[in-house]
Amino acid sequence: MRAVEDQGYLALLVKRYRTPLYNFVYRFVSDRETAEDIVQETFLRCLRHSHQYPAIEQVSTWLYTIAGNLAKTELRRRKRWHWIPIGPSDNDEQRTSFYEPVDKNRLPGEQTDSNRVEDTVVNAIHNLPEEFREAVLLRDLNGFSYEEISKIINCPVGTVKSRVNRGRLRLQKTLRGLAEEVIGSLAAIA
Repeated sequence: MRAVEDQGYLALLVKRYRTPLYNFVYRFVSDRETAEDIVQETFLRCLRHSHQYPAIEQVSTWLYTIAGNLAKTELRRRKRWHWIPIGPSDNDEQRTSFYEPVDKNRLPGEQTDSNRVEDTVVNAIHNLPEEFREAVLLRDLNGFSYEEISKIINCPVGTVKSRVNRGRLRLQKTLRGLAEEVIGSLAAIA
């Protein structure tokens, strides 16, 4: 009977947290299939350790901790291997259209500008050091409180605040040129 209850709870957790967890992990590892695998493994581990449910204060914190740790493990594993891309290159239009559905209401130039801005921002986040990237993703893109992030990454709240601030400052510095360009083009339109 307990297994049936656990599966019911797991189904509810998957429905509620699958997409936010996927977005968090994808921004961390920058690979769709790997992100899917990590999210799936997160829920499998959740099911394996379902006996701990009552002891967990917030399930979301627990899930993000598991997913974050799996993503970090994947990034460490990648550093040991020499990757050679066999698919379309980053500049290939086919790859961009695979990740970004075309909005029929936009003109092609607007879509290209939008894709370029998004790619630049995603690359800037991806190039942050791991501890800053994780803190910024959890705080700014997933909306977690500093206390929740502290529990997820297992460090003091002050350290979390510092990492978020330092990550934001690095992003600001990296994206300053893009921001000035976008603001300049918006001012020209107005």
